[in-house]
Amino acid sequence: MFRSRDKKTPEPFQDVSQGLKKLYRTKLFPLEDSYQFHDFHSPALEDADFDNKPMVLLVGQYSTGKTTFIRHLMEQDFPGMRIGPEPTTDSFIAVMHGDQEGMIPGNALVVDPKKPFRKLNAFGNAFLNRFTCAQMSNPVLESISIIDTPGILSGEKQRISRGYDFAAVLEWFAERVDRIILLFDAHKLDISDEFSEVIRALKNHEDKMRVVLNKADQINTQQLMRVYGALMWSLGKIINTPEVVRVYIGSFWAQPLLIPDNRKLFEAEEQDLFQDIQGLPRNAAIRKLNDLIKRARLAKVHAYIISSLKKEMPSVFGKENKKKELIANLGETYLKIEREHQISPGDFPKLQKMQELLAGHDFSKFSTMKPKLLEAVEDMLANDIARLMILVRQEEAAMPSQAVHGGAFEGTMSGPFGHGYGEGAGEGIDELEWVVGRDKPSYDEIFYTLSPINGKVSGAAAKKEMVKSKLPNTVLGKIWKLADVDKDGYLDDEEFALANHLIKVKLEGHELPGKLPEHLVPPSKRHQEIDMGE
Repeated sequence: MFRSRDKKTPEPFQDVSQGLKKLYRTKLFPLEDSYQFHDFHSPALEDADFDNKPMVLLVGQYSTGKTTFIRHLMEQDFPGMRIGPEPTTDSFIAVMHGDQEGMIPGNALVVDPKKPFRKLNAFGNAFLNRFTCAQMSNPVLESISIIDTPGILSGEKQRISRGYDFAAVLEWFAERVDRIILLFDAHKLDISDEFSEVIRALKNHEDKMRVVLNKADQINTQQLMRVYGALMWSLGKIINTPEVVRVYIGSFWAQPLLIPDNRKLFEAEEQDLFQDIQGLPRNAAIRKLNDLIKRARLAKVHAYIISSLKKEMPSVFGKENKKKELIANLGETYLKIEREHQISPGDFPKLQKMQELLAGHDFSKFSTMKPKLLEAVEDMLANDIARLMILVRQEEAAMPSQAVHGGAFEGTMSGPFGHGYGEGAGEGIDELEWVVGRDKPSYDEIFYTLSPINGKVSGAAAKKEMVKSKLPNTVLGKIWKLADVDKDGYLDDEEFALANHLIKVKLEGHELPGKLPEHLVPPSKRHQEIDMGE
């Protein structure tokens, strides 16, 4: 009775963050708690997990430029920063915004309710002694937080010297961050077994993963092509998905390029990566919503597995033998649940890992099936999430300019060093002379072969010449609209020259402008533009 009334008049959410917290506490957490989800998969979520700024996790072998990359983004040193060719960063460092510059040690961090790190307490002192927060006032950190990680070591060092489960800690962060950036060194591309193991541990989060091939200015173009091919091949084998991970190539630090041959490529790649990072605050709410849905699906499957195992257990004798048998035949339990509840195989936890975890649990303490708890999660996925999605879109529309600013993000925003400045349709932007005038004599020769009447050629006559470019009609139509400045349906000699200039821009691989830039307006039409504007 109560449930149906709740369905009819759902309580409105004030904002996305509050809605996510409420759904988790009232609908998902009871299911997780009842079936010991937190012992098997992931600790319970706290308010700080929903309130925190977007986080970027940097992962890579030592000396791939992780710490330098952070320094490059912020254009400022951060407390505890160490850079060198040897394994320098031996700690997890959360670089976050704070009015007071300083370091907060791991043990203090995990008791701070305002920080989203309380559940890292479970990894023990060996990890907490290697975890710090560097706080500083920096405009980049007003929008995002960055997690620097220890360089991944080769061989036995990785497993023995750490004293904590490195891959498990990375997986914990991966669940909670908005972007995972894997850094590789183009100069010495070597993916160790440990790095492969770490990438596999992050496998469920490919949607958050981006790859940076750093220090690419240290090799020439031919070597870079080979390195890029080798990297893609290696990643294809490790990640084992049909989709290709996005790889950004460049040299992410503020030093002169050693081999500047690929400067334009590096600039374009850096711009793309910066845009990806700048979009994180705008997409943070949808990411948290997506992660909650993923978690709810796993919690549902986990509840089916645990209740199924409980059902199979004898009430009195032979419990231990039955437990061993059930663990050995867990794959069959998976198939049975898959068929009974029409669940996708991709929603199930990894079989081997689940078998290892089950071995340490007392099956007699497991809960039986509780339909009401599962119904609450089903209702959340079917109805509440849809309501929250509408709210997400409303919040995004209300804050369209929400983006990361400051640091390296400001350097290429505008001015002559902005990406693509003075190229394509932007060519001649700073010149006093009309840039189209340079090639106008050659365009005039063609113009006068088209038999102009009263100094103008018709659309049909211009079309015959323009189609010789082999550009599609949709593009030529846009060029016509831009070139016919006075909108009279004809082109005079200046407009015809402008049309040919725009065709050249497009053929050279640049995009056409949405509106004709001021510096491309023919000189005789500039006073008309002002009149039309008035």
